[in-house]
Amino acid sequence: MPSHTLRLIALPVAIFCAAGSAFAQPSQPDMEPRVAACTACHGKEGRATKSGYFPRLAGKPAGYLFEQLRNFRDGRRQQIYMNGLLANLSDAYLRDMAEYFAGLDFPYPPPEPSSAPGEQLARGKSLIFHGDPSREIPACASCHGEALTGVQPGIPSLLGLPRVYVAAQLGAWVAGQRRAMAPDCMADVGRKLTREDIHAVVSWLEVQPVPQDSRPAPSPPGKLPAPCSAMGGH
Repeated sequence: MPSHTLRLIALPVAIFCAAGSAFAQPSQPDMEPRVAACTACHGKEGRATKSGYFPRLAGKPAGYLFEQLRNFRDGRRQQIYMNGLLANLSDAYLRDMAEYFAGLDFPYPPPEPSSAPGEQLARGKSLIFHGDPSREIPACASCHGEALTGVQPGIPSLLGLPRVYVAAQLGAWVAGQRRAMAPDCMADVGRKLTREDIHAVVSWLEVQPVPQDSRPAPSPPGKLPAPCSAMGGH
């Protein structure tokens, strides 16, 4: 096994052990030590890193982050270190963590150029904004907002995420390896996506700049409930 892979595996274990005393004190007012295990992988203040996988936490809707933390704790999402780290934390503690990261607002770095063919990018953009009615695939923007920056209180942004992370999450929906509390809308959508669909969507998303105002849009009345969100960050 390559040494850099061993380091990635060892890091969460070390942080988990080091952070145990901080997680044991839910009344502690200073959030930084309480989320030290999160920022070790997700970057300083949850801004993400250049690792190519761990997603950004800063600025995600609090409702979305809270649901994902519960999903990891309760086994609906599977990632060995996240499952172990959150296993004994209360809903109140997870909500504190979610609200902390949701309240952070930092600029995103510019996107890297893409080598994807033009027709693949066009297909990705079409799926994102128009879906594929012939296969009953809704547009991503119909839930994640026209600006794709998410919708309060529980639908995450699709922008500024590592390509490999987005592809892995869509693949997990397709394979039935990722679940959410009902109504599990992304599970229904995921089962209809092909490998080509996923490549097209992530190819288009990875070259889009994040707007200066990257905050999630307000929730319009009559729209899908918060549990119908499930794809963005941890």
